[in-house]
Amino acid sequence: MLLSSTSRSLDLSSPRIMGILNLTPDSFSDGGHFVDRDAALRHALQMVKDGATLIDVGGESTRPGADAVAEQQELDRVIPVLELLRRELDCWISIDTNKAVVMQEAVRAGADLINDIRALREPNALRVAANSGAAVCLMHMQGQPRTMQQAPDYRDVTLEVVDFLQQRLRACDEAGIPRERICLDPGYGFGKRLEHNYELLGKVGQLHQLGLPLLVGMSRKSMLGQLLQRELDERLAGGLAAHLFALSQGAQILRVHDVKEMADAVRVWQQAAQYQG
Repeated sequence: MLLSSTSRSLDLSSPRIMGILNLTPDSFSDGGHFVDRDAALRHALQMVKDGATLIDVGGESTRPGADAVAEQQELDRVIPVLELLRRELDCWISIDTNKAVVMQEAVRAGADLINDIRALREPNALRVAANSGAAVCLMHMQGQPRTMQQAPDYRDVTLEVVDFLQQRLRACDEAGIPRERICLDPGYGFGKRLEHNYELLGKVGQLHQLGLPLLVGMSRKSMLGQLLQRELDERLAGGLAAHLFALSQGAQILRVHDVKEMADAVRVWQQAAQYQG
């Protein structure tokens, strides 16, 4: 299976790791660590060295309760770093945004993938994504980032996530975004209670009925902290386990903070899996 943009294709016959590069002062896990351009570049280079095939650049925190960021402020944060990364790296670069203007300028600066937690539902996002030629990741989210964890409710979380993603795929079809440019994210932690997240993880293989690559991201999230009663800096083992389970169910892209550790875990998993009967 391939994920394609107009300029390159990503072979997903083996698992791929997406390293997270937050350029925000208030992200839940590493806010403020990489707002300096040189620090951002060093971290991106290290993640690629450690095994990342994609670098996901974000300029607005999407943690529950996070304040919205103005369009120009987000542009000021991400565009210079994207241009720098594009000059220095040959890997896939992703822009984590829901704003159409940021999508447009990020692709001009060298982004290959638009990673949108709102699944291209904001004004002009579908049109810009279609015209950009970039690949896109459509994520499920119930509610809005600032309030999404107040009262999430589902009758069947997996069925509702599949239905939502089917609706967004129809919208992409109508906008002229071909299927080979799309991957899907079930949206762990976005408008979901603890039991919703683990039911959706246990049944993530059901999303393969949509016929597109799956990206999953559970790194350091509260679904790990709540279950294990662990603080942020103690969630690595839980995150590795969650992502390896998703791999066993056919997920192709893992979005993580701890690239080196995830790459080691994937390598061990692959080595054992080749002998599986």
